[in-house]
Amino acid sequence: MRKRLNTTTFDLPVQELRRGYRSDVYFWREKVVLESHKLHPTVTMQVFQKNDAILCGIDEAIAVLKVASGRYSDYPKAYRLFDKLIELKKLARKLFLSDKMKYLHVEEERIRVAQELDNLWIDGFPDIQIDALWDGDRISPYESVMHISGDASLFAHLETIYLGILARRTKIATNVRKVVEAANGKTVLYFPARFDHWAVQGGDGYAAHIGGASGVSTDAQGEWWGAGASGTIPHALIAAVGGDTVIAVKFFHETYPSAPLIALVDFDNDCVNTSLRCAEAMGDKLWGVRLDTSENLVDKSVFPLMGTYKPTGVNPKLVELVRNALDRNGFSNVKIVVSGGFTPEKIRSFEALNVPVDAYGVGSYLMQGSYDFTADIVQVDGKPISKVGRMYKPNSRFQRYNPNE
Repeated sequence: MRKRLNTTTFDLPVQELRRGYRSDVYFWREKVVLESHKLHPTVTMQVFQKNDAILCGIDEAIAVLKVASGRYSDYPKAYRLFDKLIELKKLARKLFLSDKMKYLHVEEERIRVAQELDNLWIDGFPDIQIDALWDGDRISPYESVMHISGDASLFAHLETIYLGILARRTKIATNVRKVVEAANGKTVLYFPARFDHWAVQGGDGYAAHIGGASGVSTDAQGEWWGAGASGTIPHALIAAVGGDTVIAVKFFHETYPSAPLIALVDFDNDCVNTSLRCAEAMGDKLWGVRLDTSENLVDKSVFPLMGTYKPTGVNPKLVELVRNALDRNGFSNVKIVVSGGFTPEKIRSFEALNVPVDAYGVGSYLMQGSYDFTADIVQVDGKPISKVGRMYKPNSRFQRYNPNE
């Protein structure tokens, strides 16, 4: 039975969501206008996007609606308290490094103010009905992915938030799935942490998991689905020990003996010989080697064989040379991981040629593109009302959200 992620999975800034602090201001103003004029229309908000995609972010969007749908019992007082909360948040940042005692006092005060705001909040989620698809569902252009039904004033201020969540998570999940499908069953490692802001790692790592990635490079990326980080030896460690890859590999294994040992072998731009040196030094302890040659370089082993193919970066001939050298010298157990500029197209070309790759590490490609979501009111008080060109589209695949989940 499919089960949605628990609301506590997500590190949501609840007070900021409730106040509309992270929403486009016009959505907050819509909410206030409705409440000020005692307008409480029962609406159906319909969410969709325009591409073939792998849906992700539904559970997180529901969590936002769950914690932040509702209204304040006293808006003037709530405004004052929230402004104070933000001031305390800023002050805490200033004091964290300079005065720990004052910082702790400010944090205590911030918790107290947040509790006062909680006391002013009237939860509206029990009056909302959500019908939605699931994270991981394959969706079509213009297919409805979620209907939110209820008093519009309870959730109008959250449109920015749930649409942004769906756009981000669906982009990652879809890009990862494209890579996974191109890899033809081989391991795909999710390596884009360095190409984006650190704060997005938790949700992005989950989206990568939904897309089919086998591993992530930071612990935060694995938090939501219970995985740990995995990774190879960085170029920086090799440089820090004097540029000797074998020494770096030995030191790494001595420090992390239980971690899969994967040697990064392109530091000297000589992947064949560096792979052999690492294999000879580490024997059965070496799980694999990773080729990460820059797109601007031609590996030394490829020089004599340049001809009718692109010789730069990690190319099929380089992988074959490494594989053949390892096999000839009795290291057929050592696996080959490739990274650096891999896209679905490049992976498909490798697979079509039966290049002996065991795993693909993919980074910056996974951040590309956009999967923008749109939300429209399509029914008001049970009657069809919508922007021209947008109409109510039920979806037989919807499942109603159970508030007890």
